[in-house]
Amino acid sequence: MKYKNASHVLPDELLKEIQKYVEGEAIYIPKQEEKKRWGEGSGARAFYKERNEKIQADYGQGITIEALADKYGLSLDSIKRIVYNRGRT
Repeated sequence: MKYKNASHVLPDELLKEIQKYVEGEAIYIPKQEEKKRWGEGSGARAFYKERNEKIQADYGQGITIEALADKYGLSLDSIKRIVYNRGRT
């Protein structure tokens, strides 16, 4: 990331106001876009949502929790959490 001198890009009034809070230090000013939720940028959220829907469908077809744990490589508690929380993913 390339740094810019605040005195070159900010109006004097704004620079003086900022200097009341921080002076002589580097600060980060974030972009004005909405923050993405966990996993949205990498695709992890969609991956786990799809996997959990498959687990719920398998359970609905009569596959036992123990068999699902083996099939998906998850603990029994994780499978139970996925199966019993149908509305959340």
